[in-house]
Amino acid sequence: MTEKNFQKDIYDLIIVGGGIVGTAILFVASRYANLRRIALFEKNENFAEVNSNRGNNSQTLHTGDIETNYTLEKARQVKAEARLLENYLLRFAPPGAFRKMQKMVLAVGARETEALEKRFEIFKNDYPDLRMLCGREIEVVEPKLIEGRDSGEPLLALAAEGYAVDFGAVAVSFVQQSKQANYPPDIFLNAGISNIKRTDDVYEIKTSRGRFFAKTIVVAAGPQSLVFAKQLGYGKNFGILPVAGNFYGAKNILRGKVYMMQIPGMPFAAIHGDPDINNPSETRFGPTIRVLPVLERHRYRTMKGFLRTSAWNLSGITSLIYITFNPVIFRYALKNLFYDIPFVGKSLFVRWELQKIVPLLRPSDVAFLRGKGGIRPQVVNIEKRELELGEAEIMGKNIIFSVTPSPGASVCLAYAGNAVQKIVDFLGNGAQFDRRSFEKDLA
Repeated sequence: MTEKNFQKDIYDLIIVGGGIVGTAILFVASRYANLRRIALFEKNENFAEVNSNRGNNSQTLHTGDIETNYTLEKARQVKAEARLLENYLLRFAPPGAFRKMQKMVLAVGARETEALEKRFEIFKNDYPDLRMLCGREIEVVEPKLIEGRDSGEPLLALAAEGYAVDFGAVAVSFVQQSKQANYPPDIFLNAGISNIKRTDDVYEIKTSRGRFFAKTIVVAAGPQSLVFAKQLGYGKNFGILPVAGNFYGAKNILRGKVYMMQIPGMPFAAIHGDPDINNPSETRFGPTIRVLPVLERHRYRTMKGFLRTSAWNLSGITSLIYITFNPVIFRYALKNLFYDIPFVGKSLFVRWELQKIVPLLRPSDVAFLRGKGGIRPQVVNIEKRELELGEAEIMGKNIIFSVTPSPGASVCLAYAGNAVQKIVDFLGNGAQFDRRSFEKDLA
């Protein structure tokens, strides 16, 4: 290959991963940056088959109002960033990709209700549509929360209008929109990446579809991003604590989303219930949690990646053990182990968790949803023996490894805008990101 032809075959940007984050970057880079050669590689036969699949996540557009683990400062940031995706949904998303839905956070007992009332006073000016409900007001919105409940039990809720989102459908929409750009990207499905290496000023990517070259790369493959980062010598002090979530289903229970108060000090989502976006008659309850030594749910071959990123030496192993035995996490994880016990696990889950939401719910009303629930790739700082909460991104020489934006899919477009800005900064030489048009269209 001559030098001239070689330069012609180099992509300006290659994106690894066709989930909600990778496709959001594809959309933004194609429509709002002047990059002529962009490609996306996805190892599966379709987009968004892992954590972006609607069966593997909460299907919620998080905006910070009912997420009780957010400070006001964090909630403000999430609200602004999630607004980009909300506006995209209203302008571009196909029918069935989202729908409006009532959402609330429920506090049960004196301690929780007191905390939630204080939270409302702090948040109400930033969220003027947020309503505080009690007693009869809750019953009007969600009757099942009140039926059979002790009338003397303190109960309080904060409610607002929100969106249920099929993030997989949105990912497909991002790809379709990117194909309408002046320079449509190249899309490669069934294209697994086996190796990334840097040669001179370009990256060589070895795939199941051949070798490709790029000036810049974004690896947006969830926890697999850390595998490639370590392959290139980055992120050596990070590991992954893979936390799996299971869901149970029941028929015609909730009208909208109901979240419970977050357990203080717990980094994992509190139990919640919500109607499935594609089947509103089915209420999903969960997630339960358990730590699994894999990077992708139901794909045990990804255990090798977990061992390479997190348990490859004594320091990594001891860090994971140290974090797992944090008193709050350990007690919650131990409690969740009981939910996996055959025959009695479901009954315990209903009694200990779900009846706090729906008092008259019985074990016979719910069924385990097989194949539902993904992996939360909780990033661990191995040196500090701490969980890295929030966005986990590793920067390299003209390469970005996105392990997980925070809070995930809800801020994918805000994350994509920042990533594309970094890409054009990497490229220089006239590469530009039209942030004004991006914000005009979506903000």
